Amino acid sequence: MRRMNDAAFALPHRLRRNRQSAAIRGLVRETSLAAAQLIHPLFIKEGTGDEPIASMPGCARLSLDGLVRAAEAAHQLGINAVVLFPAIAGDLKSPQAIECANPMGLVPRAIQRLKEELPDLAVITDVALDPYNSDGHDGLVSPAGIILNDETVGLLCAQALCHAEAGADIVAPSDMMDGRVGAIRAALDHEGHTSVSILSYAAKYASAYYGPFRGALDSAPRSGDKKTYQMDPANAREAVREAQMDEAEGADILMVKPAGPYLDIIAGLRNATNLPLAAYQVSGEYLMIKSASAAGWLDERQAVLESLLGIRRAGADMILTYFARDAARWLRE
Repeated sequence: MRRMNDAAFALPHRLRRNRQSAAIRGLVRETSLAAAQLIHPLFIKEGTGDEPIASMPGCARLSLDGLVRAAEAAHQLGINAVVLFPAIAGDLKSPQAIECANPMGLVPRAIQRLKEELPDLAVITDVALDPYNSDGHDGLVSPAGIILNDETVGLLCAQALCHAEAGADIVAPSDMMDGRVGAIRAALDHEGHTSVSILSYAAKYASAYYGPFRGALDSAPRSGDKKTYQMDPANAREAVREAQMDEAEGADILMVKPAGPYLDIIAGLRNATNLPLAAYQVSGEYLMIKSASAAGWLDERQAVLESLLGIRRAGADMILTYFARDAARWLRE
């Protein structure tokens, strides 16, 4: 008679049984990742031809023709939303950032092109002053160097209205001024744009991970930093307060930025709200994976998909990522 192994008898629960094949692992998998959960950030510029971005290998500042091609390629892979970031010419930047609400400006024309040629694609626009502000800040700056909250909010409302009138589906205020979500919601509704959604950068941290993005748009502050309006990386409870305020003011979707270093914040907000939750895998996160992969230290595909799955596992419903097209393609293979 075969003797029962005492060690085996002592282990009625063997978790490895649920890992023994790809088929079984698929049955018990707790978190999914799909192209429809990804949002593709795209940089746009005036003129013809596309310009590679030195600080973000694989990304480019796109002409409007290039934008349509990139958005169409993403859409064919199952990505249903893009978010636009404009590289504004220096002669259009000013301390008053008035170009941000120009109905004939770069962003409104980009929205119109996308809605004409890809009507089923959701178009999200960034609402903030830093691309247009000669000071490089997300808000208007006083002569004393103070970021002016309430004066900035009024201009953000004009910018959001400009985007809505051009056909944007979602406006995404990333400025972190107090009260801007409620003011934008009221402005949109007053002008009949009740169906335009607000994706609020509810918890946007004053992070070191934004450097490559600022290089792409030449949007770094000319003096000082953004610590008086973006969140302190040391704070978690404050993120819940920010999210609750934005939800009360009428936000439709909340966002955490950056994503990877702030998975605890994503998880905390997931437990604090029933609103859809977005997370932004920012340029520094992108560049770290790209650089390590180029050096042969990481497998890019595996690292990207694992990082995105981790963001989803933390509680994000959707992810803004520069890897969107690559990830969507890999998920099909």
